[in-house]
Amino acid sequence: MKEKFQKYIQELQNTICSKLEAIDGSATFQEDLWQRKEGGGGRTRVIENGAVFEKGGVNISSVHGKLPEALQKNFGVSDSNFFACGLSLVIHPKSPLVPTVHANWRYFEMYDEQGNIVTQWFGGGQDLTPYYLFEEDAVHFHKICKEVCDKHSPEFYSKYKKRCDEYFYNAHRNEARGIGGLFFDYLKETADFSLEDRYNFVTEVGNSFLTCYVPIVEKRKSLSYTITQRNWQEIRRGRYVEFNLVHDKGTLFGLKTNGRIESILMSLPPHVQWQYNHTPEKGSEEEKLVHVLQQPKNWI
Repeated sequence: MKEKFQKYIQELQNTICSKLEAIDGSATFQEDLWQRKEGGGGRTRVIENGAVFEKGGVNISSVHGKLPEALQKNFGVSDSNFFACGLSLVIHPKSPLVPTVHANWRYFEMYDEQGNIVTQWFGGGQDLTPYYLFEEDAVHFHKICKEVCDKHSPEFYSKYKKRCDEYFYNAHRNEARGIGGLFFDYLKETADFSLEDRYNFVTEVGNSFLTCYVPIVEKRKSLSYTITQRNWQEIRRGRYVEFNLVHDKGTLFGLKTNGRIESILMSLPPHVQWQYNHTPEKGSEEEKLVHVLQQPKNWI
């Protein structure tokens, strides 16, 4: 399974990068291969200062070795080895009218002292973070997510949407990071779902990413915007940074497993503002967004 999923994320990285380069029409992804001294490595691809995308990363990694002590405590084990691979992406468009998007799809194995697999699971998801709310974009994103989920179980969409709403939440701000999508973790083999079933579900979600996001970018990328709207985008990007550094499991896992810091923090936007006690004007589009982020919404 690990070889099969590694091959999948390598191909998906190529597909996503090619499509995003075509949309941008100016910048291209720069590739950086890296090795982790404890075992494994990755292929980081970053696009910067494009016509459409101000900064974005589409990264794959495959790491293995002794499970770090902090994670041993987390999993309630000792002296275990692990393997983890996945694709993680964050795209920060230049225009405040085009939403930021995040997605990742990953696979994990843990072994006993004899090298036998003692547990294995899939995780991942995809979520949208707009700076100005176009409700039809939110509906489109969630509609595709639901269509994919429904092929595998009628319960998946509502279950994983709820988890996404709960997970991508800045508790210290009492607001969501964005308008959600899907989030799932620890998808193991069960009586109802084989590991192959889990693989088929996760890879179909991955394959749906471009269908979820590209039509939104195409629709909004040429709209004109003001300096005021750009300032608001940078203020909201600050909330994005706060979530990634305080709450995000992937960021924390990478730091605790001695991952490559440049690849882990590629998700941070290039230009951000933290204004003291900033409050959007009453009745404004900015206030409308903040209001929506304070309570999960059923978009479809």
